[in-house]
Amino acid sequence: MNLPDPDKVAAIIRDVAATEIVPRFRSLSKADIREKGPGDLVTIADEAAERALTARLTDLLPGSLVVGEEACAADPAILSRITAGDDPVWIIDPVDGTANFANGRPVFAVLLALALGGRTVAGWIYDPVGERMAVAERGQGAWMGGQRLTALPGGPIPSLRGSLSTKFFPAEEKKRLEALRPHFASTYRLFCAAHEYLNLLTGQGQFACYNRIMPWDHAAGALAYAEAGGHVARWDGGDYQPGRTDGGILMAGDQETWGDLRRLLLPNLA
Repeated sequence: MNLPDPDKVAAIIRDVAATEIVPRFRSLSKADIREKGPGDLVTIADEAAERALTARLTDLLPGSLVVGEEACAADPAILSRITAGDDPVWIIDPVDGTANFANGRPVFAVLLALALGGRTVAGWIYDPVGERMAVAERGQGAWMGGQRLTALPGGPIPSLRGSLSTKFFPAEEKKRLEALRPHFASTYRLFCAAHEYLNLLTGQGQFACYNRIMPWDHAAGALAYAEAGGHVARWDGGDYQPGRTDGGILMAGDQETWGDLRRLLLPNLA
């Protein structure tokens, strides 16, 4: 099938962000924020943006389906749409970094991917505050502002800087991983996968490790980083697939560095 014009999709994302997200930033009332689960926030901006994106994207691509983070929170069975048939599927995280957004921190973004046959074929990452839009198409590279993006090469562990997200690891594993931070040049936790992917794409990061791999958090970014030349794989070395949420993913500037990272971070798998 012919994919929709990526510039038209980007324009829809910008418009929805300008209408539903940015005006609510630092203007939320307590009634505009609630918990879906312990420590898992959703705001009126998340819900309004997802509704708007769902309507406009399915109009743009007739016959397409949607897997949205907020819709899946209400009905987890929606997640199966990614692998259930041949219809194209939009994967939407309307406000990635909701906790940051709700607390007035400008580290949030819109994440959008398009999947076909269980594979991500296009992805968009939009930072409304910084007005940065990264766009990737499978086999066509990753781009921002007309410039092709290139992943930084890897290197020895002590020279690396990147994202080590331990939030969703079991307590003992989290403690072990936290103790490894001094092995690196620097590590960070932005509590926003979109911005961590933007770091990988703009030369501010060289690796990232995640054990909670919901498709709305990772489908767009994993494709973009791979298209920028980074090495992206599941912890077991297999290809990342947006329809699978078990296990984790590890990313690095090249395959050799990926292997070194897995031996250090995930010794039971290496």
